[in-house]
Amino acid sequence: MILAIDIGGTKFTLAAFDGERIVRRETHLTDSAGGRDWMLARLAGIVGAWQADLAFERCGIGFGGPVDFDAQRVKLSTHVGGWRDFDLCGWIRGLTGAPALMDNDANAGALGEALFGAGRGCSPLFYMTLSTGIGGGICSEGRIWRGADSLAGEIGHMTVRPDGPECLCGARGCLERMCSGLWLARDYGQPAGELMQNPTFVAKYVVDLALGLKATVMLMNPARIVVGGGIAKAGECLFAPLRAELRRQITDWSGARIDVVPAALADDSVLFGALAIARG
Repeated sequence: MILAIDIGGTKFTLAAFDGERIVRRETHLTDSAGGRDWMLARLAGIVGAWQADLAFERCGIGFGGPVDFDAQRVKLSTHVGGWRDFDLCGWIRGLTGAPALMDNDANAGALGEALFGAGRGCSPLFYMTLSTGIGGGICSEGRIWRGADSLAGEIGHMTVRPDGPECLCGARGCLERMCSGLWLARDYGQPAGELMQNPTFVAKYVVDLALGLKATVMLMNPARIVVGGGIAKAGECLFAPLRAELRRQITDWSGARIDVVPAALADDSVLFGALAIARG
């Protein structure tokens, strides 16, 4: 049995896999004010209860923030305090008695969709999580490309509006600042899901979103872009205008494909990626 954990800014999910089948799953809202200690206590409670009748051989984790993959440590979370330079894998190993491996949630989502979802047969694949924050992962031939410092794919902190408002990272006009669920709710006073039902709002929203994706298309020429996360659940209300805006922005002579689709695994992309990470 493999334990998969998805820790995000809005919610966290645990799943027990028997092969490639989820046999147990539990999701809860994240208490950002509670910080790391609150989250660890909840994880310990759930895993402890499961261990009454489940034995875990390995654990995989997708964490919602920058991760030092080589060192297997959380760098930090921009949404929840207390995670800086934390040995989450060591903590999980102590809890379960099983080896644990971790990557950031966008890389895990990219791997999940590449191996089990909408990215199968598409290489290179770019995966973007469009949720509380915005992250990205690059998968080529079934493997994540992390770059020199485990930071490849971090599309959320690409600047799309140099004179834009300040992001939590300290820079201005980041894609995450302009397009993530956290800031949409703060800036417009409505949940992102409601805003995505307003065609006039979406027409303006996709301009900034396409600016970020255009840079990705021109830089890496992905075979497909898969978009996951809560905002992607808007479906064609979002994807049709986004594809049209990308066609308008992307240079005609390039011939770059515009293949942008929602995640096939929906809320489970990161869990399936965590499964693959645990398998090594």
